[in-house]
Amino acid sequence: MQSFLPAYRRIVCFLLLLSLVAAVRAQNGTLQVSVTDGKSPLAGATVQIAKINRGGYTNADGRYNTSLAPGTYDVAASFVGFTLQTKPVTITAGQTTNLDFVLEAGTTLNTLVVLGSRNLPRSQTATPVPVDVIDIKRIIGDAPQVSVNQLLNYIAPSFASGTQTVADGTDHIDPASLRGLGPDQVLVLINGKRRHNTAIVNVNGTFGRGSVGTDMNSIPTSSIDRIEILRDGAAAQYGSDAIAGVINIILKSSVNRLNVNVTAGGNVSSKAEDNLDGQTVQTGINYGIPLGERGGYINIGGSYDYRNYTNRSGPWVGTVYKAPNGSDKTDSFLNANNITRDDIHMRAGQSRLRSGQLFLNSSIPFDNGAEFYFFGGLGYRNGQAAGVYRLPGDSRNVLDIYPLGFLPEIHSDIYDKSLAFGIRGNLGKWKADLSNTYGQNQFIFRVVNSLNASLEKASPTRFNAGGPTFTQNTTNLDFSRRFDVLEGLDIGFGAEHRFERYQLTPGDVNSYTDYGRARKIGVGQDGKDILVPDPQGNINTRFGPDGTARAGGAQVFPGFRPENAVNATRSAIAGYVDIEANFTDAFLMGIAGRFENYNDFGSTVNGKLTARYKLSKNTSLRGSVSTGFRAPSLHQRFYSNTSTLFVDGVPYEVGTFTNDSRPAQLLGIPKLKPEKSVAASAGFTGTFGKFTATVDGYFTRINDRIVYTDQFQGSNRPDAPENDRILYDLLRNANASAAAFFANAINTETKGLDVVLTYGTKVGAGNFRVDLASTFTKTQQVGPIKSSERLKGKENIYFSQTSRIYLEKTVPRVKLNLSLNYSIGKFNAFLRNVYFGAVDEATNNQAFMQEYEGKIVTDLTLGYKINKAIKLSIGSNNLLDVYPDKVANIANTTNGQFLYSRRVTQFGYNGRFVFARVELNL
Repeated sequence: MQSFLPAYRRIVCFLLLLSLVAAVRAQNGTLQVSVTDGKSPLAGATVQIAKINRGGYTNADGRYNTSLAPGTYDVAASFVGFTLQTKPVTITAGQTTNLDFVLEAGTTLNTLVVLGSRNLPRSQTATPVPVDVIDIKRIIGDAPQVSVNQLLNYIAPSFASGTQTVADGTDHIDPASLRGLGPDQVLVLINGKRRHNTAIVNVNGTFGRGSVGTDMNSIPTSSIDRIEILRDGAAAQYGSDAIAGVINIILKSSVNRLNVNVTAGGNVSSKAEDNLDGQTVQTGINYGIPLGERGGYINIGGSYDYRNYTNRSGPWVGTVYKAPNGSDKTDSFLNANNITRDDIHMRAGQSRLRSGQLFLNSSIPFDNGAEFYFFGGLGYRNGQAAGVYRLPGDSRNVLDIYPLGFLPEIHSDIYDKSLAFGIRGNLGKWKADLSNTYGQNQFIFRVVNSLNASLEKASPTRFNAGGPTFTQNTTNLDFSRRFDVLEGLDIGFGAEHRFERYQLTPGDVNSYTDYGRARKIGVGQDGKDILVPDPQGNINTRFGPDGTARAGGAQVFPGFRPENAVNATRSAIAGYVDIEANFTDAFLMGIAGRFENYNDFGSTVNGKLTARYKLSKNTSLRGSVSTGFRAPSLHQRFYSNTSTLFVDGVPYEVGTFTNDSRPAQLLGIPKLKPEKSVAASAGFTGTFGKFTATVDGYFTRINDRIVYTDQFQGSNRPDAPENDRILYDLLRNANASAAAFFANAINTETKGLDVVLTYGTKVGAGNFRVDLASTFTKTQQVGPIKSSERLKGKENIYFSQTSRIYLEKTVPRVKLNLSLNYSIGKFNAFLRNVYFGAVDEATNNQAFMQEYEGKIVTDLTLGYKINKAIKLSIGSNNLLDVYPDKVANIANTTNGQFLYSRRVTQFGYNGRFVFARVELNL
C-alpha cells in the first residue's frame, strides 16, 4: 500500500494539471518559423520568442510552429556554427504568420542556451555564467571519436575523461572530470531532467577513486542533438552533484529523416600486435516519425558498438617458473613447452566491448499549446577486461587446468534503463512542467578464464561474482513566468522529490569460498589432528606448487559475499526559487536559492548570485558567487567488500567496511555528511565582427570532501609504536585485521581559467572556422586531514600521497584545443590539435614518482558528399602515433607488463586510430 500511494499521487497530479491546461484556451494566432542556411533546412535550430517564456527547436523541415496571443514579438533563431538572428513579428488572432530565417555561417558561440537559467534562453556570450554548446549531430560526422566521453574529452576545454586499464569495472565506466573536480561533482541531465548515476563505485587505482559518476556512454550519439556544458557551480539551481557544473544532453527531435552512420577502424600503430589491434565498428541509426498535425514526433536512435581490446604490455620480466625448492627454472620451462616470454603477458590497454543502446524522444502537443512528452532508453554493454597474469608455478594456479598459467578476465554485464515523462504548458500566464524521471543501472561481474585454486582441479573456470544495482526516481513540478517589470523580470520556482535505492547482490558460493580451510575438532588415536572442512576454519589444508596455501575465491575478482549484500533506500525533497531581473538592457542580475532535506542526514540550504553587465552591444562582463553541496551517495554509505585472512590462526576480515560497521565505530570513523562548496567566477565575453571570445576565471572550495581511505592496519610487535598496538587491538576487537572506509577527510581548493576563441568567415567559395579552447586548472588539498581521534598519527593512511596525487595531478592541469574546419561544395576538411598537459604518477613509493610530460595529439578527417544522401569520410585520431612517456622505473611496471602508467592517463596509450565512415541521410 505504501508503494502504491506515491504512484497514485503522481497520477492524480498529472490528471489535475492536464485538466487545468486543457481549460486554458484563447483566440490566438499561429507563428510558423522557417530556418535554413540558404540551401537546405536546419533541423534542430533554436527558436526563442523574447518577452515571453516560449521557444523550441525546428523539425526535420527546419520549421517551428507555436500558438501566440495577438501582439508584436521579437523572435530569435540560432544554430551551432551560424550567426544568431533576431526579427520582429506581429501576430493576428486567428491567422498564421510566416517568419523566415536564412542563417549565415559564423562562430560557434552564438547559439541560444537555456542551461543555467529556467527563464529565457540567451546566446552564449550573453549568459551570466559560461556555457559550452557541442553540436553532436554535426561533430559526429567529422570527429574520429564515437562515444560521448571521448567526444567531449577532445572538444570541451574543461572536460577530461580517459579509458582505464586493469581496473575491474572501471575499465568499462570512464571516470570524467569537469574543471578538475571529481566524477561525482558534475550533474548530468537529459532534456533538462536529472540522469541517474552508475551502480559501481570506483575503488580501484584510477582517477576519481572513491567516487560514483554518471555513465554518459550509455547514451547513443545517434540520438543526441547537442550537449550543453554549464561550467559553474549550480547546486542552488539543480541540486546535489552540481558543484563543478552541469552537463545537459539534448536529444534529437527531427522527423521524416533517416540517418545511418557507420564508422569502422582500428589502431594502426607501431606498438600494436601485428601493427593493428583495437578494431572498432560503430553503427548508429536515427529516425523520427511525425505524430498528429501539431508538430508532434517520436524520434528513435540506436547504436551497436563492437570494439576489440588493445595491448601495449611487454614480455614478462623476471622469473616465470620456480622449482619446488625455489630455484629459477624459467628457461627449461619455456623450452619444454615450446614457448617464449612473449607468450606470458597481460593485456594493458583498452578493454574489449560489445554494446547495444536504444533511445527515444517524443512530444505530443495539444491544441492549447500544452504538450505531453516522454523520453528514455534501454542499453546493454558487455565489457571484457583482463587482470594480472597468474604464473604456472603460482599457488593461485592449478597445473592440471592451466599448464602454462592463465590470464583471468572480468566480464562485465551492464544494464541501463530509463524513462521520463511529463506534461508542460501554460497555466494562465505561468509556464508549468510536471514530470517524473526513472532510471536504473545494474552492473554484474562475471569472472572467466579463471579458477578457485582452493578447489584445485575440480574448480570451474567461470564464476558469477554478483554486483550492484542503483535505482533513482525523481518527480519535479516547475513553474516560470516573465513579468513586464523593469526590462524584464523572470521568476521560476518548483519542487522535487527523489527516491534512491542501492542494492548489492552476492555472487555464487564458489566465487568467494575458500575450500582449503578446515578446523580442528580433536586428535585421533594416531596422534594426528582430526580436521573437518570449514571455509571459516583457521587451518590451511591445500597448497600450491610453490608450497604456499591455495587462495580461495575466483582469481582476479572474488565474488561479493552474503555479508556484503545490501538493499538500502533513501528519499529527498527540495524546493527552489530562481529569479533574474534585467534592471536595464545592459545590467542583469539573478538570485537562486534551494532547500533540500534528506531522510538520512538532514537539510541543506544553498544560494547563488549571478550578474552580467554589457559594456557595449557586443561585449560583457559576467560573474557569479554560490554555495553548493553534494550528498554522499548510497554507494559510499553502504558499499562493502570483505574477505577473510588468518592472523596467528584466527580469522579476521580485511577490506572495505561501511561507516556504521563495528570496525568504523571502534575506530571513531563518523557517519558521512554532505560535501559543502563555495564558488566564484568572473569573466569577459566579446564579439568583434567574425571573432568571438570568452574568458572566465573561477575558484571553488570544497569542505568535508569524501575520500576512500587506504587500509588501516596495526601491529603487535614488541617494538611497534604504541598507536600501532592500540590500532591492532581495536581491529582485533572488531574482528578485522585491515580496514578501509569512506570518510569526510579533507578540504580542497580549485582555481582555474577557461578561454574560448572562435572565428568564422568565408574563404573563397567555402566556409572556414577556427576554434581555440583552453583550460588551466589547479586543485590542491588545503588545511589538515580530518582524521578521527583514535586514528591520530595515521593521516598518511586517511589520505595518502597516492590519493592526493589522484586528486591533484592525474588530470591534465593544462589542455589546449585548436580546431580548423573548412567546407567547400561537397568537400570538407577537419584538423584538430589537442595539447594534454603533464600528469604525475600516483604512488606512495618515492622511487616510482614521475611526471609524464604534456603531448600534442592530432586528428584529421577528410569528407566528401557523393550526393545529397551519402557522405564518405576517412581520417585518424592521433595521426602522428603519439604515446605518453614510458614508466621510468622497471620495478613499477609489474614485471614489464605496464610499459605505460596504469594509474594515470592523459589520452590513453592506444596510438594511431585510423577510420572510415559512411553517412546516409534520407
